[in-house]
Amino acid sequence: MKFTKMHGIGNDYVYVNCFKEEVKEPPHLATIISDRHFGVGSDGLILILPSKVADCKMRIFNADGSEAQMCGNGIRCVAKYVYDHKITQKNPLTVETLAGIKTIQLFAENGKVTSARVNMGKPGLMRSEIPMIGKETQVVDELLTLESGVSYRITCVSMGNPHCVVFVDNIDTIDLVKHGTEIERNRLFPERINVHFVKIHTPKEVTIKTWERGSGITQACGTGASAVCVAGVLNKRTDRKILAHLPGGDLKLEWAEDDHVYMTGPATEVFTGEWQINPS
Repeated sequence: MKFTKMHGIGNDYVYVNCFKEEVKEPPHLATIISDRHFGVGSDGLILILPSKVADCKMRIFNADGSEAQMCGNGIRCVAKYVYDHKITQKNPLTVETLAGIKTIQLFAENGKVTSARVNMGKPGLMRSEIPMIGKETQVVDELLTLESGVSYRITCVSMGNPHCVVFVDNIDTIDLVKHGTEIERNRLFPERINVHFVKIHTPKEVTIKTWERGSGITQACGTGASAVCVAGVLNKRTDRKILAHLPGGDLKLEWAEDDHVYMTGPATEVFTGEWQINPS
């Protein structure tokens, strides 16, 4: 099976062109191919497939084999792949996901995509949209006490997948593994949740550290950065346009007046290779 390793500001996945390849049991493949010691090494597996309703379709499997609805960094790389490899030369192009059809504007140099602007769609703000147990309200600056006894004020947003945003004064003192895991698996979130700790520098600039559902600590999360943009506005702490610093690089976010969130960032192809279907 041929594959391509790509990343969006360090959020790295193994990509398989399913216009040419057939992948059986993708959840199992994701767990072994993502292993950073015995596999290729990645945050997960993304399949690029034909679509009847868009230019292509993407399926995302986290490193633990669970399937995700959407990946903001991953979709930029999918768009780069189908354009660079001439599956389609449309610009903008569309990608079918479990979170709906997304439109991507491409920016290319010498015939190769370097970055992309993704219409991430409208955020879901009600508990049932996240989903989260409780009365049907928005979750803005709500107190959450963890089993360890630590309490955080949380804001929850769905960008097609669930996100919990926590604004903190000192991001470097956060035990990301411990508290990220506790929040991800809290009983309030029946489908678990992605967790983002955020330091606000100015109304236009933030730093984010992410604990990603099913993958753990990641270098970046595009849907998460989009959720942070929305959460900042809901809490009256940031503008509708922000620059987000993540461990792997920067993203530009805008919660526009049409209620859609737009994300702009780079997409990078690292290498290609062949995977033995039954490695010995």
